[in-house]
Parts: sequence; C-alpha cells; structure tokens
Amino acid sequence: MKIIVAIKQVPLRDSHFRIAASGKWIEESDLSFEINEPDAYALEEALQLREKHGGEVIALCAGPERAQQTIRDALAKGADRAIHIETQDLNALDTLGVAQLLAAAAKPEQADLILTGLQSDDLGAGQTGVVVAELLGIPHSTIIMQAEVRDRVIRVKRELENGWFQHIEMPLPVVLTIQSGSNKLRYATLMGIKKAKNKEVKRITPAELGAESSAAAKIEKIYAPQKSKQTQIFEGDPKAAAAQLVEKLKFEARVL
Repeated sequence: MKIIVAIKQVPLRDSHFRIAASGKWIEESDLSFEINEPDAYALEEALQLREKHGGEVIALCAGPERAQQTIRDALAKGADRAIHIETQDLNALDTLGVAQLLAAAAKPEQADLILTGLQSDDLGAGQTGVVVAELLGIPHSTIIMQAEVRDRVIRVKRELENGWFQHIEMPLPVVLTIQSGSNKLRYATLMGIKKAKNKEVKRITPAELGAESSAAAKIEKIYAPQKSKQTQIFEGDPKAAAAQLVEKLKFEARVL
C-alpha cells in the first residue's frame, strides 16, 4: 500500500507573534517552526496502516527551505521518503492554490491513500484535503477517527456532533482528513533520526510540476483583536438584576 501524507510546517503554538510590515502576514524571521499538529496525527495513522499492510509512506510538503526540518522529522518518525515542493510564497496561496500544488505532486505517485490533517494550525480552513480529492477525481471523507483497509476497500469512522459517529466504506484510492487525538503520537528514535539522513527527499518546484496554482481568495489585512473593558451595574432588586444579567450573557456575551 502506498500512502501519501501531506504535512505543513507552522509556527510554534506558544510563539510571540508580530504582524509583518506588509500587514498581510506575521513576521516570521524570529519564529521557530514545527509540524502542524493535525498533520502529525495523519502521519501516525499512515505509519500504523503501513505496519499492518506493508508498503510505503511518503511525506509531501509544500514550503520554503526551512520546511526541510519538518520533513526530516517526518522521516525520522518512520516515513520512507519525501517530496518537497519548494515555494517561498506559500502564504500568498489560498486553499485552492495549495491543493493544486499537492495534487500535481501526488498524481504521478498513484497512491492508494492520501492523508492530511483535519486543518492547519495557522489558517485553519480545513478544506485542503477535500479540494485535493476533487482535483484528483477520487472520493474523500473528513474528520476520521479510525481507518481499516480490507481488499481494496477502506472502512472509516467519522466523528459527528454531540458524540455521534458515522461509518463509511469506500473503494481505494481515497483522500482522508484525520482528526487530532485519533492516535497516540510516536516520538522519533535515535535510530530513526540517523536513518532519516539517508532517506530520499525529492525537491521540486511548482514550475517543474507544471502546476498552475491560483488564489481565488487573498488576505488583505491581519490585525490583533481589540481588547476593551467595560463595567455595567444593574440597578433594582436582585431578581430584576439577575434577569438583566442573564439577558446580557445570552444576547451580548453569547456565553449561555
């Protein structure tokens, strides 16, 4: 079984973010980066499926030169090889543009399964895997908690609202977006780190892929949320004041 896992490098969650001079993205020069956490769960799912069914796991990543560290981390955890789409302007692309790059790189591999995280920690659109499936013309399913493969058919468990789950069967190949927390993440071993140095990382540019990435949407401005403090005193008897408080919490604060 050949499995492709799309991974993304994102800033560390506890970083101190500053808005770039352009006003359209964050200042990245003083940040540290890591693998997108939902993608780490997708990688773990892929590694467990390979352990059960054999085959190979390919890490697919689009991003600048610094994304090599995230790719090496994926290889150290057990991915067999990697494809790095080298692009410096990933932040200028929307979901469609990124998906076009990933689909163009994945298509020649003819993978049985393509996994992505449910969403990215930086933009959180949650649509990249779905659009990749559409571009490749293959089925997809989202919010996957569990996957089992039998005779070219995959059975998945989807998480729905209010504690409900849905089970679906689909013929391979398919694209799945994996829910965070679906598995326990493994750490890279010392032996895995050593082996990663000798694993293949294919570097390719969007031009070499022949992929026409386009942006149907673009970021015009980002800004820090405004913070304000306000004190309001409810006059009258306690019963009337409590009723006013409940109304404010429901319709203004929207916490009830």
